[in-house]
Amino acid sequence: MSAPVDPIELAVFQNAMTSIAEEMGAALRRSAVSPNIKERRDYSCAIFDGKARVVAMGDHMPVHLGSMPMSVLAAVSALELNQGDIGILNDPYAGGTHLPDITMVMPVFANTHQPIFYVAARAHHSDVGGMFAGSMGPAREIFQEGIRIPPVHILRAGEMQKDVLQLILHNVRTPIEREGDLTAQTGACRIGEERLLHLGARYSAPHLAQLCEDLLDHSERLVRAELRLMPAGEYFAEDLLDDDGISADPVRIAVALRLNPDAGALELDFAGSSPQVHGSINAVRAITLSACLYVLRCLLPDGSPTTAGTLRPLTLKTLTGTVVDAQSPAAVAGGNVETSQRIVDTILRAFAQAAPARIPAASAGTMSNLTIGGIDPRKNLPFTYYETIAGGMGAGPFHDGTSGVHTHMTNSLNTPIESLEFEYPLRVKQYSYRRESGGNGKWNGGDGLIREFQLLADSQLTLLSDRQKFAPYGLSGGSSGAHGNATAIMPEESTQTQLQSKSSQHLPRGTTVRIETPGGGGWGSPKR
Repeated sequence: MSAPVDPIELAVFQNAMTSIAEEMGAALRRSAVSPNIKERRDYSCAIFDGKARVVAMGDHMPVHLGSMPMSVLAAVSALELNQGDIGILNDPYAGGTHLPDITMVMPVFANTHQPIFYVAARAHHSDVGGMFAGSMGPAREIFQEGIRIPPVHILRAGEMQKDVLQLILHNVRTPIEREGDLTAQTGACRIGEERLLHLGARYSAPHLAQLCEDLLDHSERLVRAELRLMPAGEYFAEDLLDDDGISADPVRIAVALRLNPDAGALELDFAGSSPQVHGSINAVRAITLSACLYVLRCLLPDGSPTTAGTLRPLTLKTLTGTVVDAQSPAAVAGGNVETSQRIVDTILRAFAQAAPARIPAASAGTMSNLTIGGIDPRKNLPFTYYETIAGGMGAGPFHDGTSGVHTHMTNSLNTPIESLEFEYPLRVKQYSYRRESGGNGKWNGGDGLIREFQLLADSQLTLLSDRQKFAPYGLSGGSSGAHGNATAIMPEESTQTQLQSKSSQHLPRGTTVRIETPGGGGWGSPKR
């Protein structure tokens, strides 16, 4: 029989672990080269116990964090990780998400034969090769999306594996920037190792293992307690993605949500979702699980730990070969950023039937991914700019939605105009709220944004977005938010050209590109 849990010691341990993950992220941000990481903060760090189960996460990107355990498990299973080693991978079909998200995994030893912890750092790299500058286009198969890295060593005994590094750098458009960001990731892992070794000096290895078990059990109890507050039943919901970028057919996400309050258990069954598609919006199972974890986390009070125990009450059912459980060689760049958002929208729509007073209307529902690449005439070097553009947050039962904010599976910031114009041959002509784009209701949805650029070099521009056809839904009588929109005005032309939500085109210098992001849905019947 295990000793009773000391709640004070457990709280101290939980906060210590979370602070280490946060410090890893801060170190990564400060030492990174690309604006995508140091300004937008498109990265995530987490800590895993000796059994490769997540025990702490930084307050970073939900789409990264929920899927990272599969990457860590893949690295630990495939590699012999000794002291000073770091594994690297990005393969979506080996625990990854999409190819720009590169994950590093490092074991932590404390005078033990087996690791007492693992640390992991994941970052979105603004180019990993492939047929589209920025590696985020409407590809038809994963081989077109960039370099695919299985679990391999990037460090052995603290020494960089130069052959592996050079193989990666020879397959990207911006090798200097990539090398700097990869180096920053290794530094973040080392910070995590150092802080955990300090913790290991205060506790014995068996006691640390027991604290991890207690923390996982605590997370499980919190989720089950919330689920016991909801009515038993089966609830159905569906939502649609505009298309896959190849055909005009909408793509269906469907879920059956089954609540068993007596057991404090939840089943999410996505059997009604569309088969995997030709375009790049396929999501691997890790992404679907990540979206489920995010929704469960949203049900918990602030300060609750997010661990592997959070998922214990969940049974996830997907059909192999569908858009929520895609199989190789399906293209997946948009599954991570767009389909993940729609999965969240669909789960929340189902939960709104069980707990209408707790669930907000749909937020923008798209990360509005924009990539621009070409040759920077100021440096005569290739450049790749990547941005996710914020939209409107959906209104809730007791509040208006926030305008111009990243929601749900993304938690990044914008690239400041000063940094953007300094780093890239781009000029920002307008950056403002998109007034009246939030849905009306008793509580109004937040407004989207307008981001307007002028290209100062011939460029390849790629959009990977959604909600141009199916607007963010309102709830309880609230109206939908505005659709997204994207247009381009060529030099010396006055007419606008409509840009499809998933498209890529070569545009001449002087072109003006205007992105209008969706607003959030309204909640409740509008006030008279």
